Amino acid sequence: MDRPTNRSASVFAYEGIPPAGQLIPLGLQHVVAAVVGVITPALIISGSEVCNLSADEKTTLIQASLVITALATLLQLFPVFRRIGSRLPVVMGISFAYVPALTAIGGQSGLPAILGAELAGGLIAVIFGIFVKPIRKLFPPLVTGTVIFTIGLSLYPTAVRYMAGGDASSEWFGGARSWGVALFTFAVVVFLNNFAKGIWKLGSLLFGMIAGYVAAYFAGIVDLSGVADAQWASLPRFMPFEIEFVPSAVVSLAIVYIVNSVQTIGDLSSTTMGGMGRVPTDQELSGGIIGQGLMSIIGVFFGGLPVASFSQNVGIVTVNKVINRAVFAFSALVLLIAGLVPKFAAVLTTIPQCVIGGATLSVFATITMTGIRMIVSDGEFTVRKSTVAGLSVALGTGITQVPGCLSGAGFPDWVSTVFGSTAVVAAAIMAIILNLVLPKDRPAES
Repeated sequence: MDRPTNRSASVFAYEGIPPAGQLIPLGLQHVVAAVVGVITPALIISGSEVCNLSADEKTTLIQASLVITALATLLQLFPVFRRIGSRLPVVMGISFAYVPALTAIGGQSGLPAILGAELAGGLIAVIFGIFVKPIRKLFPPLVTGTVIFTIGLSLYPTAVRYMAGGDASSEWFGGARSWGVALFTFAVVVFLNNFAKGIWKLGSLLFGMIAGYVAAYFAGIVDLSGVADAQWASLPRFMPFEIEFVPSAVVSLAIVYIVNSVQTIGDLSSTTMGGMGRVPTDQELSGGIIGQGLMSIIGVFFGGLPVASFSQNVGIVTVNKVINRAVFAFSALVLLIAGLVPKFAAVLTTIPQCVIGGATLSVFATITMTGIRMIVSDGEFTVRKSTVAGLSVALGTGITQVPGCLSGAGFPDWVSTVFGSTAVVAAAIMAIILNLVLPKDRPAES
């Protein structure tokens, strides 16, 4: 029989350093879950169809993404002045959340306009975080749960696209090899999460990805060609790009920052409810959002893209209940090393997207179910809750499923960019409005 472990060294306690045999695989699990989401926005924005950056500029953008993500996560774990950072077990960094808006801005005005809008948006997030206590009443569990539920739903296409091979131009996209590897990875994750015990259960995503990676290698869809050419060491450069303020870009990205601050409230709430069994404090929410905005501002001067909390990593916390700060600090240090050692980063980027999709599908499902749990957190599902959540999700997801529905006569371009690119924006705004105007707590009819 195992000797009892001191609580300070438990992976289920925030403080203390757990054994390396638990810390390393659990920390790597968060790295693997986040890394594709960290570097892919940089790859998309630097592509020929958006900002058309050179190979060196693309490397700078990817490097900054990894370093800023590492520093943003460490700031959340170890707050500065007890006000900047949430002191919660979260991974925060460069995220898919802003990609639709950034693609529109970059395609029209270039990377300098993105960085200028990001600088303004980061300041908006800081202000939002400072006043989150009086604003928080706009985001009760019903509203936050609806936003989280919508986030989960909006991530499903991403998971399926990854399972199919990720890039539609890839020779593997939609083929039997990609789907075979993805479903194999998915099966390993589900099996370990439901039938295994101990570290095998806690690290189900990591071990599933390792198994999927091996399967992908033998299937011939692992590309190692970029590893040999990558540099061994490189430091981020200060002001590698110009900064330009384009009013329309600033306005559109500022709205996205506000919405993503709401998403951060949802992610932090999911973390504390799913991993700690409580709701977050006002100080934790304020510090988390301020830290998110500050790291966006700092990132601008090193070529970093906007910062957001990572819902996929929140999902891992809700699944395995691991909240130890050392686990997340280890993850941040690995990402930092990856940013400073491009060859190591190149190894991480060889993980096929079908493997990522197969492993994260269950995570995205958990996020969705967390939203439902928050909506009914008081044990009742009233007509009012059904109306707020149902109509908000219907509007948000409906708009995104009809391309161009907000780009007709009378609408400026930014309306489609902001409200038509992600379901979260319209769903969040509608949930807030309905929660304020509808009569309170009318019991559901039987």
